[in-house]
Amino acid sequence: MLKMYWASFKRILLRFLATPKWALLLVSISLMSLVYGNGSITNLPIAVIDLDHTQSSRDLTRALSMSSKISIVNYDNQNDAYLDVNRRKIFAVVTIPRNYEKRLLKGEAVTISAYGDATSRMANGQIQQDLKTIYQQVISDYNSKILRNNGFTDAQIDSVLMPIQGQTDPLFNSGISLTAITFPGLLVMLLQHSLLIASTRTHIALNTLPQGKPANIIFIGSLSALLPIWLFLSIVLFGLWPWVLGYRQLASLPEILLMTFPFLFAVMGLSKLLTECLRRVEMIYLTLAFLTTPVFYLSGTIWPLDAMPSSVQFISKLLPSTWAVNMIASVNQMGLSIADNGFNLLMLIVLGLFYFSIGIFISAVRDGSMRKLSHYRYLLKRKSLEDK
Repeated sequence: MLKMYWASFKRILLRFLATPKWALLLVSISLMSLVYGNGSITNLPIAVIDLDHTQSSRDLTRALSMSSKISIVNYDNQNDAYLDVNRRKIFAVVTIPRNYEKRLLKGEAVTISAYGDATSRMANGQIQQDLKTIYQQVISDYNSKILRNNGFTDAQIDSVLMPIQGQTDPLFNSGISLTAITFPGLLVMLLQHSLLIASTRTHIALNTLPQGKPANIIFIGSLSALLPIWLFLSIVLFGLWPWVLGYRQLASLPEILLMTFPFLFAVMGLSKLLTECLRRVEMIYLTLAFLTTPVFYLSGTIWPLDAMPSSVQFISKLLPSTWAVNMIASVNQMGLSIADNGFNLLMLIVLGLFYFSIGIFISAVRDGSMRKLSHYRYLLKRKSLEDK
């Protein structure tokens, strides 16, 4: 039996290595990553319309121009600026109102209007964040100057303006841009999709051999041959590639392998179920192509699981990618330990056993093994009754 396992393992592994179609996944990742080559978004052009023309308004404009993500374009009137926003030449229009400095000196509230193009969510979010931070910094500096002129010490100024010292720690995927948030989820989806195709294709090829369906040990050996290749891909995707792109990467290679192995096991269990339910190659390819995008959204990468309806959460938790995204992102980007993700590891193993069991049951029903077993149990029961 061990000889049959090793022969099937070596045959499938050498076949995949001889025709490395799985390497197309690396090509796909490389092409996709080209758009992130510049790292974070920089030099986003915004219009600044200064209607006050005072030292305070010029200080605010200068502070905006010092931002690493904003590039200032001066306009004389709002109409031209709004037209350029609609033409996608600039991303936002900031208008400094008249009497800006006078209101600041009187301690009155000042409203600075900002008109932005929200169709580009990433650029719009970066601009909003920088505008808010810069304006708060300008107001804080101005208040500090007033307090210092009235005889306050630096310690007193800090206690008045910031009575509570806050500290922000990067908890989720602190990287060079917003893409670092969705990047682990995207890699998990690609790994899951590619393994589903390879595993279901291997299942179908074994089920349709001319000499008939092989022994179970050959199925096990053939599927085991996929693990070394996809474990290698996991090292590239979760270890090497974040480092190449400059994203935060905290997990060691043994931790990556420990997280990936139960994930691959669960995916192969799901492929067993899909194979027994669909049976035809074209149906499997069509189904996987249709389900890839919904599964990506259900994984919790784009939209938090807690915000989903209960029924959708239930479906999401039946997918291996949901648990893998949570686990890999928390360890690789948040710095949590493997022990903190024991439940995720357990759920992936449970899902793998669950899907394998259902797939084996459906296969037994289809080929008549379940009927033979039921008939055999019936004969045993009848014989025991006759003996009594």
